[in-house]
Amino acid sequence: MNSEKRFAIIGAGLGGAAVAVLLKQAGFDVTVYERAPRFSRLGAGIHMGPNVMKIFRKMGIEEKVSLMSSHPDYWFSRDGLTGEYMSRIPLGEFALKEYGAAYVTVHRGDLHDVMLSPLDETDVIFNKHLESIEDTGNEVLMTFADGTEAKADFVIGADGINSMVRENLLGKEEPTYSGWVAHRALITGEQLAKFDHDFEDCIKWWTEDRHMMVYYTTGRRDEYYYVTGVPDPDWNSSASFVDSSREEMREAFDGYHGTVQALIDATESVTKWPLKNRNPLPLWRRNRMVLLGDACHPMKPHMAQGAAMAIEDAAMLVRCIEEVGLSNFETAFELYEANRKDRATRVQTTSNANTWLRTQEDPAWCFGYDLYNEPLKNISK
Repeated sequence: MNSEKRFAIIGAGLGGAAVAVLLKQAGFDVTVYERAPRFSRLGAGIHMGPNVMKIFRKMGIEEKVSLMSSHPDYWFSRDGLTGEYMSRIPLGEFALKEYGAAYVTVHRGDLHDVMLSPLDETDVIFNKHLESIEDTGNEVLMTFADGTEAKADFVIGADGINSMVRENLLGKEEPTYSGWVAHRALITGEQLAKFDHDFEDCIKWWTEDRHMMVYYTTGRRDEYYYVTGVPDPDWNSSASFVDSSREEMREAFDGYHGTVQALIDATESVTKWPLKNRNPLPLWRRNRMVLLGDACHPMKPHMAQGAAMAIEDAAMLVRCIEEVGLSNFETAFELYEANRKDRATRVQTTSNANTWLRTQEDPAWCFGYDLYNEPLKNISK
C-alpha cells in the first residue's frame, strides 16, 4: 500500500506544497518539514501560467486560484524611455483557448495559502531547520537544529537555492551572486489612484541593462506589484534583502517613462534582493533522496517561471512514482530527472538571458506545455 511509504519533504514553499498535495492525493504518507516558524503574507507577486494552472486543476485548486487572481489580457513589453510597445503577447481568452488554461498574476502569500489548503495541519511541521541528513540504505535519517530526529523512506529536497539536501548529494558550495539585484514593492490601489496614469495589468519596462516588471496581484486590482532587475556589482551584504528607497529607485530608473516615475512616487516601501544562481547540477537524485525546484535549478526571475518549474517538477516526480512504483524507486527518480532536466535547463537559460517576451514571439512551448499529456521519455539502460 502507498500509505506504508513515508515521504519527508524538506521545505514547504510552492514546490514543496505541490509535491506534498500530489503525493497525498496518490495515497502516500507525507510530512513536510519547514524551517520558518510560520508563514506570513509576504509582499511579493507571482505569475502562474497555463502550464501550472493545469497542474492546479489536478490538485483541485485551479478555480480558487483563478477567482482571486488578476487575469491580464496581454503581457506588454515597452521601451523604458520612450514607452514604445516592443511586444504584445496575448493572454486572457487567447490563453484559455490556445493553451488550455488561464494566465494569472497573484500575491504569492495568497497563492501559498491555497496550495497548502488540501493538507492537514499535522502534515506540515514548522521550526524544523535541517542540520544533517543520512541515507542509511533502507531509510533516511534527518536531524534538526532543535535536536529532534525523524526518519522517512524517501526525502524530497524542496529547500531552495541553499538546499541542505543538495549539499548532502553534491557537497557544500555557495550560490553565485549574479551581479544583479531586484527591487520589490507592493503599491495599494489607493496610492495608484492619486496618479493620472494608465497602469496596465501586466507590463515589463525595458532598457538595455535593466527592467521593471509590473502587474496586479488580486482580481480586485487593489494591489500593484513591481520587481526590477538592475545591475549592482558591489553587493556585499550577507542578508537575504535590505531596505531600499524612492531615491535609490529614482536613480536606478532615471529617464524612464512618466508611468514608471509615477510608480516610484507611489512607492511607500521597497526592498532590494540579490539575485543568486547556480550552474546546472550534474545530478538531481541519489538513492532515496531527490531534489526539485531551486534546490536543483535556481534561476533569475526574469521569465516569471521559477516557481512554475518547481511545481512542474513536483507534478512530474509524482507522475513518475505512480508510473513506475516505489518498489523500483531509483528508476522512478531517474525517469523524473530524464523528463524534467531539458525543459528546466531551457527555462533556466532563457530566464537568465533576460530576453523572454521582450520582442514579439510565440510562448507556446512554455505556456502550452501540458505535463500530464506529455509522453514520458524513456531512460536508456
